[in-house]
Order: sequence, then C-alpha cells, then structure tokens
Amino acid sequence: MTKEEQKMIVHIANPIYDSVFKYLMEDERIAKTILSALLKKEVVSIAARPHEYANETRDKISMFRIDFAANVREDDGKEHLILVELQKTWLETETLRFRQYLGAQYSNKRNINKNSHEGYAIPMVTIYLLGHRVGDIDVPVVYVNHKSYDYDGNVVTKGMPDPFIESLVHNSIIVQIPLLHGQINNRLDKVLSVFDQTKADSNDPHVLSLDEKNYEGDDSMEYIVHRLTQAAADADMRQNMNVEDEYYSAIENRDTAIMNRDKKIKEQDKLLAENAKLLAENAKLLSENEKSLAEQDKLLAEQEKSLAEHKKSLAEQNKMLVEKEKSLAEKNNKIISMAKALLDKGMSPAQVAGLVGISEDELRQSLHI
Repeated sequence: MTKEEQKMIVHIANPIYDSVFKYLMEDERIAKTILSALLKKEVVSIAARPHEYANETRDKISMFRIDFAANVREDDGKEHLILVELQKTWLETETLRFRQYLGAQYSNKRNINKNSHEGYAIPMVTIYLLGHRVGDIDVPVVYVNHKSYDYDGNVVTKGMPDPFIESLVHNSIIVQIPLLHGQINNRLDKVLSVFDQTKADSNDPHVLSLDEKNYEGDDSMEYIVHRLTQAAADADMRQNMNVEDEYYSAIENRDTAIMNRDKKIKEQDKLLAENAKLLAENAKLLSENEKSLAEQDKLLAEQEKSLAEHKKSLAEQNKMLVEKEKSLAEKNNKIISMAKALLDKGMSPAQVAGLVGISEDELRQSLHI
C-alpha cells in the first residue's frame, strides 16, 4: 500500500475565512484548545467578552476580533485570570488599527481586577493571526514577551511578575499563516495545521484537504477537524465564504485602482516638478539676460555721455578757433591799414614790409600791388 493510499483525506472549511473562523472559535472547547496551544498553558475556563468599541465597517481590510477572559493554569498548578485579545486579518493593515484596539483595552474599566484594591489591571495577551508575512521574519510564530532590566541590563527577577508592571505592558503572539507549511513538530504545529494554506484545494480555496491520520487519537484535534468538516458541508457557510471572496475581490480592485491613481499622481507630480525646475531655470536665464541688458544699457549711457562731452569739447575748440581766426583777421586788417598809410607817406614796399614784420611779397599780395 502506497503512502497516498494510506492517507485518509478529509475536506474541511478554510478557517482563514471570517465566517468559518467565527464558527470555529464560538465553540468553547475548540477555543480552549487553540488558546492553550498558543499560550503554552492550560486554559481551564474561558468566556468571550463583548466588544465595547465596534469595527463593523469594513474598510481596507477584514479584521475579525474576539476578546476572551481566560483562567490559565501555570506550571506550579496556580490559576489566574488573563485577558486574550485575538485578532485575525487576511490582508495587510496599518498597525494604527491594532494600536487603537489596544488603547481601548487599556482604557476599559472592565479590565481592572476587581480583587485588586490598588486598581491593577488584569494581565493581557494579544494574539494576531495574520494572512500575510511580517517583514523578513521567517518563522511562523513569534512570541513577544516583555522583561524588566536594571541600569546595567541585568534581568530583574525578584518580585516579578509585579501587578503594577503587568498593568502597563502586555505580551503578544504573532502567527504568520503563509509560513505554515505542514510540518508538525509540536502541539502548536498540530493545532495550527488546520490553517495551513498549502493544503488549500487548487480548484476551491474554500476547502483545505487534510490527512485525518495526523490527528488519530487526539480527541481535541479530531473534534476541531469534525467541526470544520461540518462547516465545509454547510450551504450557508459556503455562501458566506463566497460573499467574502466577492468582498476581497472588490477590495483588490479598489486597491488596484487606488494604486494606479497614486502612480498617475506620482508621475504627474514628477512632471510638474520637472516643469517647475525648467521654469525656474528659464526665470534664472531671463534674469541673467535682463542683468546683461542692464549692463549694456549702462555701458551705452556711459558711451553717450562720453560722446556728448567730446562734442562739447569740439564745440569749445571750434569756438576758440573761430575767435582766433577773427583775431587774426582783425590783426591782418590793421597791418594792411598800417601798410597803406606808410606807403601813402612815400615809403617803399620793402621799408613797409620790414616795419610790419612780413615779407615784401606777402605785402604786395595783401595790397594787390
């Protein structure tokens, strides 16, 4: 007989769907089994707590929440009450939403221990079942537990846990469902195997195919598998899963449209930035051109001023030449008049020329003799 023949395949409803998960966790026995495995402590009793703050409107994600008050038994046999906030989300979400829920839990007066005269809070553990991976963390389950340290970094153990400190902090358990790959090495692996998406039917994601032999002799797990088998055969449950598929498809289409819109806006912003840069460069160039033109205008004005001063200088020189020529003409006229008078007195041209300081030829030309 082959290994495939030895398997006893059973088809269960996929508990990653909200409707199936709710159906699963509404069963107190199953809730205790799952929480015991996650907490690594026996959950003796459990009670679901009503939400005082609602998140019924579905926006970017589907988030399913259940709050429990659980009595757990420690290794020493002592029992105590803790609050468990269980959140399951299929799609990636903002941590702000988780923080808002935590804030509401911390501020809820119902979470104060009634047996505490100091008003200490009931210790709280948050559990996140995620349908997506968290960063580069490569283990399916992450336990985030707080510790207290002194100044030198040594762990403080005396007096711990202290109710005052427990009132201010909480532990968390993060389950990355995509990293559940069918290997069963411990109790938690076996419990979470019913969430293993590698077992999803290739033709019907509403159904997981499990080997029932893996759970033989384990009454709690057989009970879980049986309840999920019933859910897979329930027509209303199938319809609810179809509705969720349509919802997720609508979300994906909307997110794709938003992504395309954001991409287009980003491209437009880039183009606007490039245009703004080009306009700035053009403005700088225009400013430099205007500065150059202003310098040229200043140079031309200085040249025009220099030309005007040169013209003024030439005009003054012309005026001086005219006056000099006039003075020479007047002097020449006096010489001619004097020469005529001396000739009229009977002096010879040679004698007259010598007296007036010119040559005889110049005298004869001036007097036309």
